[in-house]
Amino acid sequence: MTTEPRPGAGARPPRAELHLHLEGTLEPELAFALAERNGVALPFADVAALRAAYDFGDLQSFLDLYYANMAVLRTADDFAELTRAYLRRAAAAGVRHAEIMFDPQAHLLRGVPLATVVDGITSVLVTSERDFGVSTLLIAAFLRDRPAGEALSVLDALLATGAPIAGVGLDSAEVGSAAPFGPVFARAAAAGLRRTAHAGEEGPPANVVEVLDVLGAERVDHGVRAMEDPALVARLARDRVPLTVCPLSNVRLQAVPSLAEHPLPRMVEAGLHVSVHSDDPAYFGGYVDDVDDALTATFGMGARERAALAAASFTGSFLPADRVREHLREVEEWATRARVRASSG
Repeated sequence: MTTEPRPGAGARPPRAELHLHLEGTLEPELAFALAERNGVALPFADVAALRAAYDFGDLQSFLDLYYANMAVLRTADDFAELTRAYLRRAAAAGVRHAEIMFDPQAHLLRGVPLATVVDGITSVLVTSERDFGVSTLLIAAFLRDRPAGEALSVLDALLATGAPIAGVGLDSAEVGSAAPFGPVFARAAAAGLRRTAHAGEEGPPANVVEVLDVLGAERVDHGVRAMEDPALVARLARDRVPLTVCPLSNVRLQAVPSLAEHPLPRMVEAGLHVSVHSDDPAYFGGYVDDVDDALTATFGMGARERAALAAASFTGSFLPADRVREHLREVEEWATRARVRASSG
């Protein structure tokens, strides 16, 4: 996995990152630095040993380590440092806009106050465009394997304190029905917040249908197993529902056997609104430029295919229409330059 952009990163298209968990950007080096600062003992001898543990058999084995590593995040400064590290890396990868999910419950359950988490993150996001050239929106993602009533209480606390969240999400283990979270998403909608939800990676196509119909999700995170249901594929294509697909994550969690067998090309061919993202890049083998490189190498994508995926990341975002148009022009300019380079080479 690369933690720095590879040479030639400017040859990649500008894009939005829509499926990104901030806690999933905690690199082993930073985890150990924060552990030392906060007096936290990690159950690994060193950075290499921690990185070697990133060999997951399924989603739950990843989540166990993901939550355990959060123990090093204690103060607002910790969350600010994590946020800065991600934005620095994202900017180098060509990200122009990031819709960043964070897991408030995971920190509250550890005794970290909500204000500590939100203040640390937003202290960096407030100047992200000036400092990194990346506009940002913050999404509070609730844990599907925790009680829905708990999620509603956390949402009410976020709203009561005026936390600058733009939307809500639903993540963690994709087990059981999402229906209990209906009131959470209804409360978010009434407050003018945007809605996205994980479905169709670990769970079946029916999970995708449920988050659309019961939660009113405007966007589906993952959605790769929708391809098992032709009627759902037709619906997603007709309604242009954005699907934020994370190919490297899908492979690392064994949702698909290999990148070469990933359904992304079939999803595009079926007319689905697909964009690609990194999910938890510190754990899953790469940031969004690594994803672009891997897909390009595996599927032989040219500038047109890469630009289409990048454009879909902006049209699937929660940005205002005028900002989306600005970014689409930037993508088209990149594609034109790439075609010129290809023809002259």
